[in-house]
Amino acid sequence: MDLKEIMQGKIFAVVGDTLNEQKYAYKIKNELIEHGYKVYAVGKELPSINDVPEEIDVIDLCINPTKGLALMKECEKDFKYILIQPGAESDELLQYLEKTHSPFMEGCALVGLRLYSKRK
Repeated sequence: MDLKEIMQGKIFAVVGDTLNEQKYAYKIKNELIEHGYKVYAVGKELPSINDVPEEIDVIDLCINPTKGLALMKECEKDFKYILIQPGAESDELLQYLEKTHSPFMEGCALVGLRLYSKRK
């Protein structure tokens, strides 16, 4: 799996503070929408990944690693990939994702949009 493959997803769950213009989760959410992706915001808008009303292609973690780990532990939704933004990673989170065989990579959605967005 690579960033190009992740950006082929259609439905993203952006996990973080999507209401604060200063936060990357806000910027990522809005740029994904501008590029034609369907986006659900988890953290400040939806309380849980489980509240997303359809299957998720990509869970984009833009949140404190402790909160991200808690949300992933409670996640019962099907998804294809997890993208972990810089600063949202921790040893505990990575170990949990490896233990649960969750497909993940560390990377930046904004870079992915510049290189591989659906509009290109």
